Amino acid sequence: LLGASRDDTAWVITVTLLVSAVCTPISGKLGDMYGKRRVALVLLMILVAGSVICALSPTVVPLIIGRGLQGAGMGVVPLGISILRDAVPPRRLGSAIALVSATLGVGGALGLPLSAYVTENFDWHALFWLAAVISLVALILFAVVVPADTVRNGGRLDLIGALGLALGLVGILLAVSKGNQWGWTSPATLSCLIGGVVVLLVWGVYELRVTNPLVDIRVSARGPVLMTNLASIAMGFALFSSSIVFPQLLGLPTQTGGLGLTLLSASFVLMPSGLAMLAMSPVAGRLERRLGPKPLLVAGAVLIALSYIGALAFDLDVVLVLVFNILIGVGIGLGYAAMPTLIMQAVPRSETGAANGLNTLMRALGTSVAAAVVAVILTESSVAFGDVMVPSSAGFQAAFACGLAAAAVCAVVAVFIPRPKAHPEEQASLPEGVL
Repeated sequence: LLGASRDDTAWVITVTLLVSAVCTPISGKLGDMYGKRRVALVLLMILVAGSVICALSPTVVPLIIGRGLQGAGMGVVPLGISILRDAVPPRRLGSAIALVSATLGVGGALGLPLSAYVTENFDWHALFWLAAVISLVALILFAVVVPADTVRNGGRLDLIGALGLALGLVGILLAVSKGNQWGWTSPATLSCLIGGVVVLLVWGVYELRVTNPLVDIRVSARGPVLMTNLASIAMGFALFSSSIVFPQLLGLPTQTGGLGLTLLSASFVLMPSGLAMLAMSPVAGRLERRLGPKPLLVAGAVLIALSYIGALAFDLDVVLVLVFNILIGVGIGLGYAAMPTLIMQAVPRSETGAANGLNTLMRALGTSVAAAVVAVILTESSVAFGDVMVPSSAGFQAAFACGLAAAAVCAVVAVFIPRPKAHPEEQASLPEGVL
């Protein structure tokens, strides 16, 4: 459609991933310093601008620029969750976090059939005009409804820390996202990966010595925060394994072992998973008040693992894909409701935005690694179908096994998340019954 090479058009996806990964923790820190509402409004403006640029793009270069700006807007997600701690009564905090976390799935669920319909019937630019309108509505509602900031810690942004984090993350994520294309042992991939790791190690030492660091390493190293972030990586991997496999399985021709659905039909099969996340949010909130967030995270991971076991044990048809994907959505809903609460229990109120931004980054890292690993599995196991190569059933099974392993790791790590030791001034902001 754009008259560009496959390598160039791949950046339409990659740039959003990179910019989102870099901007999310930085946005969280800026929110703690200058006000979460103020920073979120700026990010929504950038999101609107990025969507309009994409909608007006005649070639791939402005489209990539617009997609990068859209990636910057993803920093709104952890800021929105962090605002809840300042604006919602403690007894309702768990339910509010569960509901806001569930909207991640709901947006995707509604976007699937809507995008499929637009793609099949209209020019692709219409997708981005729609995104611009939705972003503008969100901006207006945010400005009107969300209360003014009450918690700010001021100070100056750690620019060197932000630059170091950006360089390290870009190196690692470039290696992960492009490794399959460049070759996993190619000089470009190894240089990005090793360079990114080295930069992050130096960055971590630097952050320990700064008065007002971009990321407080000491807070992030607390047992509850560290273990929750590790569980987040594993859950992100478990989520994205199914997000890659199920759409391909549904859309491939029946002659290749697929289910032969159209794009629109497949989207309706996948949509209920996100709606299940929304339906579970009030349940998750009540369970979190009674049991605390940790059992919720364990239960969510176990449910995802059971779904993958079912996918491995049965010959999948449309109904089974629908059922297992809904169960994964419920599990993700429970996990995503629990993780921000676990983080906020263990960090000072002044670090809420930065800590949630880092946790969101960990989830994104898990999804990125899953995309790379599953892509390698499906590519290496592909079989010929006419003039093209398509994933084999063995490849799908291996991808499901990876998702199962990630869910199991998440459950085990979640079991060992220690009880947080909140400071007296922090306890008033936590949900009842979780200390």
